[in-house]
Amino acid sequence: MYENKTEDLPVNTVLACVDTGEFDAEISINELAELAATANAEVVGTIIQKRPAYDPATCMGAGRLEELKEQLETLEAELVIFDHELTGVQVRNIEQILDVRVIDRTTLILDIFAQRARTKEGKLQVELAQQKYRLPRLTGMGTALSRLGGGIGTRGPGETKLETDKRHIRKRISYLEAELEELKKHRNFSRSRRKKDGVLCAAIVGYTNVGKSTLLNALTDAGVLAENKLFATLDITSRSIELPDGRSVMLIDTVGLIRRLPHNLVEAFKSTLEEAAAADIILNVQDLSSPEIKEQAEVTASLLNELGCEGIPQIYVMNKADAAPFTDTVFEDDNTVMISAKEQTGFDKLLECIMKNLPETAKRMKLLIPYDKGGFIGKIRQDGKIFSEEYAENGTVIDALIDVKLIKEAENYKV
Repeated sequence: MYENKTEDLPVNTVLACVDTGEFDAEISINELAELAATANAEVVGTIIQKRPAYDPATCMGAGRLEELKEQLETLEAELVIFDHELTGVQVRNIEQILDVRVIDRTTLILDIFAQRARTKEGKLQVELAQQKYRLPRLTGMGTALSRLGGGIGTRGPGETKLETDKRHIRKRISYLEAELEELKKHRNFSRSRRKKDGVLCAAIVGYTNVGKSTLLNALTDAGVLAENKLFATLDITSRSIELPDGRSVMLIDTVGLIRRLPHNLVEAFKSTLEEAAAADIILNVQDLSSPEIKEQAEVTASLLNELGCEGIPQIYVMNKADAAPFTDTVFEDDNTVMISAKEQTGFDKLLECIMKNLPETAKRMKLLIPYDKGGFIGKIRQDGKIFSEEYAENGTVIDALIDVKLIKEAENYKV
């Protein structure tokens, strides 16, 4: 009854919200509309009801649900998305009244993540979040969970294997957690290796759709999917760039953040987001053209604190300056830089800013090394980088990136 057989066609959808005052309903439902569009839904209507509390049986009041049912028939809509989490009982009751498929905000976000996951780790994390979300809802939803994936909110890894057997799902959760733990060990080893090898890392973080992937592509030609959609990038991408002082830094793209991000997703993607906590510097990208920039920045700051990122240097990268009407009021300093990743403007300032805020691990110097001290050049070559080398009458003139532990000795030969 509820299946969407032509999944490639946009699904006529009505958004529903009960406004109890715990969040700004208008802003939230506008964001829900963006999420719905990302999942290939055609939003044809919205309905908001002010209530002091959610109805435990149907979330929305009976009278407003009847009004919603008439709206669905008039608009020929086949899906309703509620802007909050619903219990299994609520989903079942609402579907019986409306006679169309009903999902909630969390199910929609999980569905988008299921579409976007490409790597093994990404797919495992999405399925783990899906299974954990569905487990407590099995009792109320009855046969709803046995539907095969064929519409928004029903696709994803392992979807066809879903059963109403809690023992089976708990077993699956244990398996997924074990698999992810192995991948986490591998990721931790890679991080340790990077630290040991002296590789500097910069994590690109920020709200979803602020232009993180566009920035990474522009700086490194990484070829990461960059669309004007929420959660266009889900899996981590790492690329190296060279700074003006000759040092290399690894740029790491992370999953976009969103207000009221489902708890299960935050938990599932902790290992991915922990790249920020292990970075030497954080590039906090913000969308200057968004009217909600302040709220988005607060969401990002809150999650970074939760991940334990206090004390890591941050650069505030104010992106989309080409589309912002108020750039003249933005104050640039050593921690804030204005850019347009799309137009590739402001990059020189950004790289300079990264260079200044990174801990000093190496220094570019011009040296004159006497011929009888030639062994020092070998030390420099081993842990640093030599850009040019010329032979003069009284020694070798080199332009080199000197490792921090050799800087004091190198000062003796500075030109």
